[in-house]
Amino acid sequence: MKGSIVPANRSRTDRWRQSLQKIYERGGGLEFAIQRNEDQEDVKDLVWRVRVLDLSDDEIVIEQPGAMGQSFMINEGVSLIGIMAVGQNKWMFNTKVIGSTFNQTRHGTFPALRLKMPEKVVRCMRRQEDRTSIGHIDLPKVECWKLIDPMSAVPVEVANRILVEELLSKGETASPCDDQIALPTVGPKFEARLANLGGGGVGLIVPNESRMNIDSGKSFWMRLDFRPAIPAPIVLTAKLVHSHIDSQQNTYAGMAFEFGINNPHKDFIIKQIARYITSMQVDKKAA
Repeated sequence: MKGSIVPANRSRTDRWRQSLQKIYERGGGLEFAIQRNEDQEDVKDLVWRVRVLDLSDDEIVIEQPGAMGQSFMINEGVSLIGIMAVGQNKWMFNTKVIGSTFNQTRHGTFPALRLKMPEKVVRCMRRQEDRTSIGHIDLPKVECWKLIDPMSAVPVEVANRILVEELLSKGETASPCDDQIALPTVGPKFEARLANLGGGGVGLIVPNESRMNIDSGKSFWMRLDFRPAIPAPIVLTAKLVHSHIDSQQNTYAGMAFEFGINNPHKDFIIKQIARYITSMQVDKKAA
């Protein structure tokens, strides 16, 4: 009697450790999000993409999450949802931070995280690849405009920083009806989702109906809403550096942050991202 044929995706799931090993050997990366508590259902997930630095039977060592040269602290004991991608197939798994370490390279020594090796992975379905029995990744919405005049963005960025810092000092949060409507010189608006954060930029998922708005090499004006951790939406400029069509026929757009005209805005954005990541870790240390 001939053996039954195992579907390719099931076979890969059964051999997930080999897939993880291949990702490590080719210098690839994984994606992670802090696992939300039950009382954080309305909080959006910030997914970061990091390189796998080492593997053992019990641990995965990854780059410490960061952006624009700044590392973000993830506390020991914090539970994470991991995402492993091979081609257009994705798997989720549970893990947690079990410690920190340092990665030595010829360019210097950099902070890294030690994660518990997962016991299993669960394949993400194509039509609901952000939801499995492991968890649900709820990506933030991003409002985008093609930026016509980069210089016109500077006063709006300055006003945005003043507004956020003023609200933080007062302990207040802007309501949606109070959202600033000032814009630089831009084209029509389209919406995307913030797929991941890493290094010097972000990955956006642009729905199929807005694909015509994406032009290689062009600058874009983006507005991200992380309330209530950040009391008002934050704004910044980014340039499209690469794009491809994903398994759901949406466009994945890799965007590089642009601070050349208004460099002080860079420190402001870094602080707000750090604030959001810190807010996600409240009461998340292992008992």
